[in-house]
Amino acid sequence: MDIFRWLRICFINLLIVATLGILLRYKIAFSLPFTDQKHVLHSHSHFAFTGWVTQTLLVLMVFYLQKHQLSNIFKKYKYLLLLNLVSAYGMLVSFILQGYALFSISFSTLSIFTAFFFAYRYWKDLNRLSNTGSAHHWFKAALVFNVLSSLGAFSLAALMITKMASQKLYLSSVYYFLHFQYNGWFFFAGMGLFVYAAKLQSDKQIKKIFWLFAVSCVPAYFLSILWAAIHPLIYWLVVLAALAQTIAWLLFVQVIFKNIEHIKNNFPKYSHWLLALSCIACSIKITLQLFSVVPYLSKLAFGFRPIVIGYLHLVLLGVITLFLLGYIVSLQIIKTTKGTRMGIGIFVGGIFLNELLLMIQGVAAISNMMVPFLNEALLAAALTLFGGIMVLNFSLKKQSTIVI
Repeated sequence: MDIFRWLRICFINLLIVATLGILLRYKIAFSLPFTDQKHVLHSHSHFAFTGWVTQTLLVLMVFYLQKHQLSNIFKKYKYLLLLNLVSAYGMLVSFILQGYALFSISFSTLSIFTAFFFAYRYWKDLNRLSNTGSAHHWFKAALVFNVLSSLGAFSLAALMITKMASQKLYLSSVYYFLHFQYNGWFFFAGMGLFVYAAKLQSDKQIKKIFWLFAVSCVPAYFLSILWAAIHPLIYWLVVLAALAQTIAWLLFVQVIFKNIEHIKNNFPKYSHWLLALSCIACSIKITLQLFSVVPYLSKLAFGFRPIVIGYLHLVLLGVITLFLLGYIVSLQIIKTTKGTRMGIGIFVGGIFLNELLLMIQGVAAISNMMVPFLNEALLAAALTLFGGIMVLNFSLKKQSTIVI
């Protein structure tokens, strides 16, 4: 299959993620006795990670190799891409039916081993390329962090099987996996794609930015578990990691502004606002991350579920999904027709509405206030997200296959 068909599958997967989001929000606002909320939540999160973000990043990274004249590259990676899809759809169904049990853990394990095989093969193919720009460093770090995140998944599965999961161990394993997916695999792969497409590989600052993010990524995990009793030395290491990532992001924004005209020329006009919104969302995320080094604020944030959910959606939707949409549009693989623009516009509106309502819910939880019809409003936001992706998928269905 060509790049267009692979991306069509990715957008269908995003539609499925949005559908599960509606189911979750409906069950909170109204009665839905035939579904288990926790099972649907696990299905939603695992499929969002594997079926949408990971699948899309794998496809775009393989396309990077194709643009560097590696022949029949999609044919070479076809079975790994299909294997990732099988594991994603397996988790989608099995988590809904049984939660953490034999089949869901088996498909989760399959996705991890697929990531291992992909990392090994992709690393070798990167080494075959004559151009060894800074994008390769970002890609290789992304592969390492993706493999590293599997330790959290294995730990979580072991705790579930042995039924020895204390609240602290369970949360530590979950946040470990989330950290190395969000701040490792997703972030570094996205940066690699952007640095290459923006033609910033020769910028000297990019190498410094890479090392600041790469070295600080591992200790930054402890930002997620500051609510636990950690050694003071580890705490100050975490503070340094948060400062390093803030400095790295400020340097990156500086590089963006310094090369703004050059970057604009390398990206089609319609993709500019999507990438800009992703950059703004990432700036908010980095700022919140820096504030979280204050123990009181960290305990406050992680003590209220709406704040955690709001932060995770800020990263997954605001930073990563908006970036992927902007990057895919910039490749001009899909045509920016009236339908695609409408679908993306509705979806972005849904992201804003969702984040606003989650912020209100978080503040209300901290203040011990009741906000009327908030759950119904969040359901409306989920429907808006679904509507945007539905319009986008209908538009893509009408487009002819583009072979690149």
